Amino acid sequence: MLERLNDMELGQRMLKWVREKAARAADRLGRPAVLMEVCGTHTTAISRSGLRGLLKGLVELRSGPGCPVCVTAAGDIETMIGLSRLPGVTVATFGDMLRVPGRDSSLERERAAGARIKIVYSPADAVELARDNPGTEVVFLGVGFETTAPLVALSMKQARDTGLKNFTVYSVHKIMPPALRSLLDRGDINVDGLILPGHVCAVTGSKAFKFIGENYGIPAAVTGFTLVDIIDSVNALLDKILLKDSETSNNYRWVVKQEGNVEARRVLEECFYTGAAAWRGLGIIADSGLLIREELSAYDARIKFGLEVSVSAEPAGCRCGELLRGSILPTDCGLFGRKCTPALPVGPCMVSSEGACAAYYRYERREVAK
Repeated sequence: MLERLNDMELGQRMLKWVREKAARAADRLGRPAVLMEVCGTHTTAISRSGLRGLLKGLVELRSGPGCPVCVTAAGDIETMIGLSRLPGVTVATFGDMLRVPGRDSSLERERAAGARIKIVYSPADAVELARDNPGTEVVFLGVGFETTAPLVALSMKQARDTGLKNFTVYSVHKIMPPALRSLLDRGDINVDGLILPGHVCAVTGSKAFKFIGENYGIPAAVTGFTLVDIIDSVNALLDKILLKDSETSNNYRWVVKQEGNVEARRVLEECFYTGAAAWRGLGIIADSGLLIREELSAYDARIKFGLEVSVSAEPAGCRCGELLRGSILPTDCGLFGRKCTPALPVGPCMVSSEGACAAYYRYERREVAK
């Protein structure tokens, strides 16, 4: 059923237009159009609304590497767990990271065993935690894309400007454009269009994704997060497929500008530089990670604690990597709903609130069973 996210009647009318257009596109392509959303919030909205089922047979919606918790590499998870075991260290993290499984533990298990791990709601909370506890080292786990990274940058500047000595960041922040280049270069899936994350683009600007059409000849649409927003982007992409137009369009113009948020980008450039980063499912991608600049090295947990991140194997049987590449659906994994559930997750895609497996399990499991 359609949700009342914007205007129910408008959504129903738009859906009717989209289905008619999708039928024409499928006829031209000889198969359903394959669209990939590269945002975990979009994934959740699509599953919750039932949109996938409403477009079944006409449009195939695939999830990409849009969940920051899910794309955090297994080696980084092991390093986070190792940090929590260090004497005198308190790990500050967003709640989604707590239950991501490592080889033989998780932050949740470490906390149950006595480790000092605090759930915070913003990097500023972690700074305050360090200020209130001068006798402990507070390490904030910097996970996220261009949307959350500016706030982490500001937290390091705040710590520096106030002379705070017991606060550091373990940055596994990533940026989206290099990941999409890597994904499209792999050719694992024949994608006809991309639904781009409006909040990331609000920082980067829509022009950061122009390369998709220019280099790969497929259309992309920046959009928001209501059901009407998503249907609108699907409609725009189908138009472009029918017209053989590969331009990246901005369907979220009231939030996203071509140049993005200049101040947020300035803060990012001031505090981070880009370097190679490990992505779950995509491997090492050049210039896709945000690393802390030398001027702020006192706030870099990698340097302060001499961290060496090793490569770690994926959990046995877990297909999160393939899912993040759009190669499979959650239900294609033999563990889904059996050995892997939100209560007992095997991989991060079943843990995060933005993970595709968690969204399918919560909203689409009964539909799939039919």
